[in-house]
Amino acid sequence: MLTKIKKRDGQIVPFDQDKITIAIFKAAKAVGGSDYGRAKYLSDQAVKLIKENYAEKIPAVEEIQDVVEKVLIENGHAKTAKAYILYRKQRTEIRDFQSLMVNTGKMVQEYLERHDWRVNENSNMNYSLQGLNNHIIAGITQKYWIEKIYPAEIRLAHESGDIHIHDLGLLAPYCCGWSLEDLLAHGFRGAPQKVTSSPPKHFRTALGQLINFFYTLQGEAAGAQAIANFDTYLAPFIRYDGIGYREVRQALQEFVFNLNVPTRVGFQTPFINITLDVTVPSTLARQPVMVGGAPQSETYSEFQQEMDLINSAFCEVMMAGDADGRIFTFPIPTYNVTEKFFSNPVAEKIMEMTAKYGIPYFANFINSDLSPDDVRSMCCRLRLDNRELRRRGGGLFGANPLTGSIGVVTINLPRIGYKANSLPDFLKRVEDMAVLAKDSLITKRRVLEQLTLSGLYPYSRHFLRDVHSRFGQYWANHFNTVGIIGMNEALLNFLGKDIATPEGTSAANTILEHLRA
Repeated sequence: MLTKIKKRDGQIVPFDQDKITIAIFKAAKAVGGSDYGRAKYLSDQAVKLIKENYAEKIPAVEEIQDVVEKVLIENGHAKTAKAYILYRKQRTEIRDFQSLMVNTGKMVQEYLERHDWRVNENSNMNYSLQGLNNHIIAGITQKYWIEKIYPAEIRLAHESGDIHIHDLGLLAPYCCGWSLEDLLAHGFRGAPQKVTSSPPKHFRTALGQLINFFYTLQGEAAGAQAIANFDTYLAPFIRYDGIGYREVRQALQEFVFNLNVPTRVGFQTPFINITLDVTVPSTLARQPVMVGGAPQSETYSEFQQEMDLINSAFCEVMMAGDADGRIFTFPIPTYNVTEKFFSNPVAEKIMEMTAKYGIPYFANFINSDLSPDDVRSMCCRLRLDNRELRRRGGGLFGANPLTGSIGVVTINLPRIGYKANSLPDFLKRVEDMAVLAKDSLITKRRVLEQLTLSGLYPYSRHFLRDVHSRFGQYWANHFNTVGIIGMNEALLNFLGKDIATPEGTSAANTILEHLRA
């Protein structure tokens, strides 16, 4: 006996055949029909079929609607069936919109009352009106990624916690490295009908353009913005301006302070990483310096003294902090440590800054098979190996700094450790999740390329123009990033032993080697 049905929200309610009849009649009227009796006849057929198919369980609303479509088609009412399907789709969209409005109101309330954990998730974003705006937009964008872009298996893996897709709150790539040389050669420009700058001729002007560059490009990405060779490329401007240490320090103080003003979307500061060479790298030593957009007669190897000024002044500015002595969060400096690093007098001041605040990152290239040109530091969790680009693309012309990551997906190893009943089973589950992570990033890459072509990221499109000219894709040099979390906890769940035991270490190595294979 068909007496109850299950609604979309899980509620069990009395069955009402009249609703089926009315829905069929509305669909028929939409294509010129007017026979209510025929609608009742088709409704009776649908009910009979539902009773036969769902004698042992309560049917869901969607299952009933599927049966109605089947009955309409089998009785030769294809047009009515099409109208019925369209009606179902419209009702679904209305429900989704109503749900979105309810959820948006809930999001506002939870943010204002600080009940949502995401209010304090980002340490760079304070409770504020702009934070509220960003919170709402992020919720809507996440829904778009999950429901409109990614297929069901990826959505379910994310929602169940098997994987975590980072930065769903933005329809944008993750982190981006940029060419400071390009900015100095052509000036800040790129978006139609927006102001443009000529190539900078002065030290303070170059820093000012770089500030505008960082803030603007940060608006087109979820994660860090990075440049390399900061001190090498800017050193010549000091000599050409004829300025000394005091003026250099003042200009760098303005630069650092402006990068820490929360004018990024969501009342945030941009996430900035700059790599400093300390000594002129061999790849740039014989290259003519760029000032005012034109190559000059000198080479970068002739400006070591000016590089020392930049590094000394930068350390002093970072150690002093703001007017209240508060530490500057950005830019995050990464220092390339080579054989020449410790013989440079600036090294002592860098160590003093490190001892006081622990500010810098260090990329160690001593006794390493890597050189500073092989690596790009992006942010707190990502360092990229440019050798991968060489293997794939036949050189790095016009591409070396222009790398990054289109997105990050993390595999939840503790959950796999809880579910797996053997090592082969564990490895199979890891592989399955890695494939889903890869597929999600391939999907995101395709979306980003389409949106870049359509002009959604005008400045990124401009500054990635050389990559597009070479490879036919704007994001060709940006990596798909897959990470893992919780190896130790996974082993405790799986083996009952932690990663420090011989068994745990062996299993961890096997898992990582399987992922790398």
